[in-house]
Amino acid sequence: MNAQLQHYADKLAYEIDAWDLSEALRAGERIVVIDARSPSAYAQEHIPGAVNLPHRTMDTATTGALDREALYVSYCDGIGCNASTKGAYRLAQLGFKVKELIGGLDWWKRDGYATAGDAASCGLDNTDCGCAG
Repeated sequence: MNAQLQHYADKLAYEIDAWDLSEALRAGERIVVIDARSPSAYAQEHIPGAVNLPHRTMDTATTGALDREALYVSYCDGIGCNASTKGAYRLAQLGFKVKELIGGLDWWKRDGYATAGDAASCGLDNTDCGCAG
């Protein structure tokens, strides 16, 4: 495989967008969504069903009860935050299968999906962002 094709294959192997995540969750795939931000940011607003596991606290003890067969999707605020990258990196170091949510919570909301927490939004129930295919 040439370098360019490998680059895109790697992106698809290690990143996921909001639409693909939503569809995978809807289909009941074995995915655990990890909010890698602080507990206060999580309490304010997060993806429904996400588990708060701040990247700074990820170690063998805090991840010991996690399902090793699941796919973990790490996210943070969005493109101005790298907590999702740090979380994905740390989870991968600990031996988990991981993808990073492109655009984080910001793009999750921009794509019209609901959030939970103190500042929860209902979302637009957007089922067709044009990314399908």
